[in-house]
Amino acid sequence: MTASPDGLPPLTGLTSARLDWQRDDSGDVTPRSSTFDDVYFSRHDGRAETEHVFINGNRLTKRFAGWQRTRPFVIAETGVGSGLNMLCAWACFDVNAPASARLHLISTEKYPMTQDDLALSLAAWPELAERAEVLIRQWPEPVSGVHRLWLDERVTLDLHFGDTVERLELLDGQVDAWFLDGFAPAKNPEMWRTALYEVMAKRSRPGATFATFTCAGIVKRGLKAAGFNWKKKPGFGRKREMLAGAIDTPPEDCRRHSTPWFTPPPPRDVKRVAIIGAGIAGTSLAWSLARRGLNVDLYDQQGPGAGASGNPQGALYAKLAADTNYHSRCYLAGLLHSLRWLNELDPQHRLWSPCGVLQLANTPRELNRQQRFLSQHPLPESLVTGRDAQQAEQAAGVPVATGGLDYPLAGWVRPAELCQHLAEQPGITLIQADVVKLSQSENDWELHVRDADGNTLCHLADAVVIATATRVNRFSQTAALPIQTVRGQISCYELPAVAPALQRVLCANGYVMPVLNGQLTFGATFAPNDSDTVLRQEDHAANLTELERLIPGYVSKLRDAGHTVDAGMLTGRASLRAASPDKLPYAGPVPDVKAWQRDYAALGKDASQVLNSARQHPAALWNGLWVSTAHGSRGLISAPLCAELIASRLCDEPLPLEAPLADHLHPGRRIIRDIIKRR
Repeated sequence: MTASPDGLPPLTGLTSARLDWQRDDSGDVTPRSSTFDDVYFSRHDGRAETEHVFINGNRLTKRFAGWQRTRPFVIAETGVGSGLNMLCAWACFDVNAPASARLHLISTEKYPMTQDDLALSLAAWPELAERAEVLIRQWPEPVSGVHRLWLDERVTLDLHFGDTVERLELLDGQVDAWFLDGFAPAKNPEMWRTALYEVMAKRSRPGATFATFTCAGIVKRGLKAAGFNWKKKPGFGRKREMLAGAIDTPPEDCRRHSTPWFTPPPPRDVKRVAIIGAGIAGTSLAWSLARRGLNVDLYDQQGPGAGASGNPQGALYAKLAADTNYHSRCYLAGLLHSLRWLNELDPQHRLWSPCGVLQLANTPRELNRQQRFLSQHPLPESLVTGRDAQQAEQAAGVPVATGGLDYPLAGWVRPAELCQHLAEQPGITLIQADVVKLSQSENDWELHVRDADGNTLCHLADAVVIATATRVNRFSQTAALPIQTVRGQISCYELPAVAPALQRVLCANGYVMPVLNGQLTFGATFAPNDSDTVLRQEDHAANLTELERLIPGYVSKLRDAGHTVDAGMLTGRASLRAASPDKLPYAGPVPDVKAWQRDYAALGKDASQVLNSARQHPAALWNGLWVSTAHGSRGLISAPLCAELIASRLCDEPLPLEAPLADHLHPGRRIIRDIIKRR
């Protein structure tokens, strides 16, 4: 496996937990780790132990009842195991917290259980069955990274799969209470090392508490050295004592001393957010914010899904690089996020289909790239696996010339219908008008809005997010954001009923979708710096040529059967997408470009170190102005994750991505690069 930049872990699958099942006299089974020779929870009463050690040890009943802040209460756990502790915290929150409160749960895990083992483990507590079903249904593939789950309207769980210390180092968020759990220190000394307590301290809010079942000396010394105060308390069952305590003043987090420009803006009170643009970027963000109880005004002159998000079908897949890089990390995280999100949003699959995607190796170079990818990234076969030509043809349901990478969980989406569905959710007001100018007052943003009659009105919002793709540069605050317009044309053909049925999305230089409502959709052309949306017959012809490469003989057989297939009788759509120079989205606060060029000019002379003059300048931002754009042709897997990223920043929550990845999506990254290169 290839190491990644900035210490980011490589793309890899994880080893699932190896379990032995112990059955008691009553027939109940208890999971025991074969790796660590230790149980996951007390055989006496695991739930009672969780409530005694972690719920009562952190005084959660009282703290939940008094929680009045707009941000969520954050609990972090070192080892999710069976998920029992998280379910108990959720249950306690539901009973005690006011209706306006929210809970954010974080848990790490290096050896995640399989979905079946998780279900069997949690079956011991029928009173938690309803909550357990939600967790089991959304349980992620065993892939390193952050996996966000939506437990209910008020409760979010982020599972950080990988080594606990490593994952907490990469966490971008602050914690109110720690569940210091895991297998006993004597069984798993690698986790209970000094670095664990140090990173806990760095990720703690002032006054953050902790509780743990163990009183081992190494734990007491580690906690004290990191700045935690601790006290011994009566333990549970046969354990005579446990520890609980707090950290009054956490140490300064020096993570961004070398990159001060990525320091996030301080939290501010936000109740109403204006989003400009109702494509997939804007509507997914509107959903994320409305779910958090914010009022959202969604502006789009043409309505939801009218631009590049208006195609009848869109492919839901990621093309991952052979070597670990930011693109692969971001897009794999986005793909997994979108799959969970869509399954919760639309479990009936009315708006999407997880039919699978075949990425064909149509050239020797692509075949070599795919083979390198599989050898360097041992991901679960349920996520991606290699297929030879015969296996690919069997999966696709139509003849194909080559094998390729098979993504069984991926598929396609109906983008226009998805945008419409998201825009109709409670808390979202759709305003079909054109925002022509933005100006900032002392506490608000003013949106100068032109209605259908040509009248210009002034609307107010606490924060504004620009999600207008190629039109993002029309505002003075974002005029310098590097954006390239890319024209893409799809083609559509009314397929006769006798035609072979394609079972998977096929991708190479272009793509073809399984039939929807009798229509075959394929394409798409790629024309940078072209903003013409008039359909072109030559582009239909190019799409037909690519269709023949993807499914050899398909078009010829239709013609031989007496069906007319030519460019002149195809329908389709031409739309414009926005791309950044490095082909990753922009998702975050909008920088004040002139201030950055002034404050960080010294980087142009010496980029090998961060000069004191640069470090002294906090990032100059347009306070309360954000952007989600440059999603290119991968918006269906990047926009929903970027929506959660921005919503988490706005609402002072832990992020759904590792800190280095969030920084790499920052809209200011190209400014710094250009300063360093003296552009």
